[in-house]
Amino acid sequence: MEKTLRNIWLLNLSTFFFFLGISLTNPIVSPFAITLGANPFVVGLVAGVTSFVSLVSKPVGGLIGDRGYRLEMMIVGNVLSLLSGLLYVASAYTSNLVLFAFTRALHGFSMGIFFPSSLSTAVDLAPPGRVGETLGWRGMMFSLGNIVGPALGGYLSDYLGFVGAFSFVSLFSLIGAGFIIPVWREVGRITGDEESSRESVSYRALLKVSFVFTSLALLFFSASYSGITTYLPAFYKYLGFPQRAFGLYMMVVGASSFATRLIGGKTADKIGPVPVSFGGILVVITGYVFLNYRILPPESYISAVLIGAGFGLAVPAMQMMALAPLPGKIRAMGSSIYTMFFDLGTLGGQVALGYVADLNGYGAVFPLLPLIAGVALINILIPKIKGDVDA
Repeated sequence: MEKTLRNIWLLNLSTFFFFLGISLTNPIVSPFAITLGANPFVVGLVAGVTSFVSLVSKPVGGLIGDRGYRLEMMIVGNVLSLLSGLLYVASAYTSNLVLFAFTRALHGFSMGIFFPSSLSTAVDLAPPGRVGETLGWRGMMFSLGNIVGPALGGYLSDYLGFVGAFSFVSLFSLIGAGFIIPVWREVGRITGDEESSRESVSYRALLKVSFVFTSLALLFFSASYSGITTYLPAFYKYLGFPQRAFGLYMMVVGASSFATRLIGGKTADKIGPVPVSFGGILVVITGYVFLNYRILPPESYISAVLIGAGFGLAVPAMQMMALAPLPGKIRAMGSSIYTMFFDLGTLGGQVALGYVADLNGYGAVFPLLPLIAGVALINILIPKIKGDVDA
């Protein structure tokens, strides 16, 4: 048990440093692209190519991970991220926009390779009865990396310049790979649970009721959340608020989510993932409703507390609901498909809500968010209604 917990925490730390290196680039990609002469359209393409490549490469990471190479995929993801950091520096020294765009794509590929196996190993190595808790800790490391990274990236670029900031991508990736190597040496290949490793398991098992409807719930959940991350800052900018107003809003969301993730995971272990997922999404919907009545800061920060808390409760419980019942031999692919629904929901929400904003203004977006999240709430209940015993 002691070695198992040590291995889990080494992988947790690797996840933290990997996403710290990813997220520190978020606030500096657009400004750096502008210094290379990119117009607004190209800036958008360069910023978005990472997410697109990450989305389409996740099945590759999942497929290889299901062959038993999950720890190897986490190492390769860090190595590719390390290489990306070096190429970022090279693009800064050469002022080469094409090289920078290629590097953004490579960094996205590293995410697609790393993330499915990171999520899957949290389930694979979890002690009996502590799957939700382990997913909660893994999610906390992901959240912490994404909370600290943007602030750190802005600070580093201000004081060390773009080259100095990009250098830390390689440093953090090197540290992340270093945490995985001792686990890889001890554990070796991970093929999932013993029962499924002795059987021929088809990917048709991904049509399991709990997996399908939890993935659909995640799709609508992330679509609603994209309305906050994409159009609330635009709305504040339109009203003349400084950028720090939304920055503080997201800090509150992140801190609140970080505080409740472990609670969500542990509670899901005790009472099951369905009520925790349902309750978490309901708290998020409450936050959306409050935002519509108090949309301006500082009152709007109360909605940030609710949205973050609900997010932290729901995410590990939904991960447990979707992934824990899957046969171990296909869990990495399941992780990749599941997280793709988050990406698709985010992209779909941005496009659909952008159309609404274009027709009726930014303020028309926010009344729709509780309704979209309500669809996620319905999908969470369907496995229970269908009698899926694993849900």
